[in-house]
Amino acid sequence: MTHRKIERSDVLNFFEYEKVRAEMRARIIELKRIRRVTVGRHLSFVFENRDTVLFQIQEMCRVERITDEAKIQDEIDVYNALLPAPNELSASLFIEITEKEEIQPVLDRFMGIDLGPTVWMQVGKEFAVPGAFEPGHSDEDKGKLSAVHFVRFPFSPEAARAFAGSPVSLVVDHPAERGRVELSPETKAQLLLDLAG
Repeated sequence: MTHRKIERSDVLNFFEYEKVRAEMRARIIELKRIRRVTVGRHLSFVFENRDTVLFQIQEMCRVERITDEAKIQDEIDVYNALLPAPNELSASLFIEITEKEEIQPVLDRFMGIDLGPTVWMQVGKEFAVPGAFEPGHSDEDKGKLSAVHFVRFPFSPEAARAFAGSPVSLVVDHPAERGRVELSPETKAQLLLDLAG
C-alpha cells in the first residue's frame, strides 16, 4: 500500500543494504525517471512514493554511516513526511542549475515560487489542484531560497476520480518560468497508484 508509513523494520542495516544496493539503485533510478516531470530549463519535479522515500532513507543512512537506532528513526520520521496522503500527490521540486556561477542569480529569479499559486496540477479543464509548499525553504527578507522544495497536491475526491480519464498537466506560472507539461501515460499511471493508495 502506497500510503503505509515506513517503519524501522523496513530499513535494512548497513551490511544487508550493501548486498542489494546496486539492484535497488537501478530500480529506483528507472522509477524516478518515470516519476520526474521537467518544466522549462530549471524546474524538475520528482513525485515521491514509498519506494523512492525508502531508498532515500537507505542512502542517507549509508552515506552518513548512521547505525544508532534513534538516529535511524529520526531519518525515517523526516522522510515519512514526504509520503503522499490519500488523494494526494507529493513531489520534491529541484531548481536545477548546472553552472556554479549561475546558482545565486537563478535562485534569486525563482524567489517567491513557494509563496503563491505558482504551481498546480491541471486535471482536464475542470480541476486545478494547487501545490502546497512545505514552509521553511525560503526567506524573502534575507533573499534566500533553497534549491529543493517539497510540494503537496491535495486532490478533492472529484479531482482524484477525474485524474484517470482526463489529460493531466503540471503547470508553473512564475515570472522566472511559465510552462505546462502534459504527463506521459507512463507517469500518469504511476501517479494514479499514489492517488489510489
